[in-house]
Amino acid sequence: MIDLSRDHAERLDAADPLAGFRDEFVDAEPGLIYLDGNSLGRPPKATRERLAGVVADEWGRGLIRSWSQWIDRPALVGDLLGAELLGAAPGQVMVADSTTVNLYKLAVAALDARPGRRVIVTDDDNFPTDRYVLEGLAAQRERALRLVHADIDQGLSIAALRAAVDADTALVCLSHVAYRSGALLDMAEITDLVHERGALVLWDVCHAAGAVPIELDAAGADLAVGCSYKYLNAGPGAPAFLYVRRATQATMRQPIWGWFGQRDQFEMGASYDPEPTIARFATGTPAILGVTAVEEGVRLLAAAGIDRLRAKGVALTSYLIELADAWLPGFAVVTPRDPARRGSHVSLYHPEAWRLAQALIEAKVIPDYRTPDRLRLGPAPIYTRFVDVWEALNRLRDIAETKAYERFPARRARVT
Repeated sequence: MIDLSRDHAERLDAADPLAGFRDEFVDAEPGLIYLDGNSLGRPPKATRERLAGVVADEWGRGLIRSWSQWIDRPALVGDLLGAELLGAAPGQVMVADSTTVNLYKLAVAALDARPGRRVIVTDDDNFPTDRYVLEGLAAQRERALRLVHADIDQGLSIAALRAAVDADTALVCLSHVAYRSGALLDMAEITDLVHERGALVLWDVCHAAGAVPIELDAAGADLAVGCSYKYLNAGPGAPAFLYVRRATQATMRQPIWGWFGQRDQFEMGASYDPEPTIARFATGTPAILGVTAVEEGVRLLAAAGIDRLRAKGVALTSYLIELADAWLPGFAVVTPRDPARRGSHVSLYHPEAWRLAQALIEAKVIPDYRTPDRLRLGPAPIYTRFVDVWEALNRLRDIAETKAYERFPARRARVT
């Protein structure tokens, strides 16, 4: 028998080894239940203090002299991120640009590394920016973009991918965790499949990094990109990161030839001569404040430990699913129920999902909405409590039973 009492949630919190980390985050609105950490994480207190110090001391006092310590920060933070959260040895991860720009850079490099092959493969439910970048590249390079059908709830099947990847495939680009449903792919199995066909694989780990253990080196991944403003808690628009397997760095050349990727950049050479290392994937001047925020977010997650974060993420989402099953008739859990096949967020289907989301926000619960008719709930393991999940589902139950959502317009706003 499932214990549905609030007392049970409180007991789970009392036994949570990560409970103390909640106090490490800014909580400017007491009583607010935040279940959108899979889209934008809460700010760590340490980040607020560190950035104030960067502005006052490194920038304010050091001025241009601080570039002696800033210039290597994107690579140093990349190494920290790789070691703690991505399963990547040093010299393979760099914090730079946005996810979209990094995806473009690495996709172009991959296509150039497979001359004669004309097919790019992704799934039709991949995150829009990934599909758009690949669509644009296919048009510019006269390549074919092959979209593999993926179930929007259960994710991409290995069988469907196997049928789509052939000897003409240059690049396969997939998301480790599906943005809509949270469906989790087996990185090692898929990477092996792609390599058997002689193609390269580019992983988008935006919805996985900081919540799901990732082993880029062990899986044999070629390339990866990810953002830092979700589970890494680096703030809105914080720089993204990219991974390039060491064995391929010297032979892959990305398309944006910026001076930060140039060998001996202060020689101010007449022509482009890229670094042979991960540095060749840099472009222009790094956003130091943003890179510093990434560093603080990663340090906090490293202290918690990715295995403990994953264990709590599984526990939180399993608990959420149990409460939804018990309390929410008319809703459907559309995220995979097997914990091994999902990330750290859960999507609920309801034909009034948009209005339900607006009613929840009024009730001081922050979810988000994704088409079609999905209410997405993202408990972040490092700061979300079990009692937060209980309260959120209890308020959602009340909203659904009383039809309080009917007071809200059915027309979606620009931001969902």
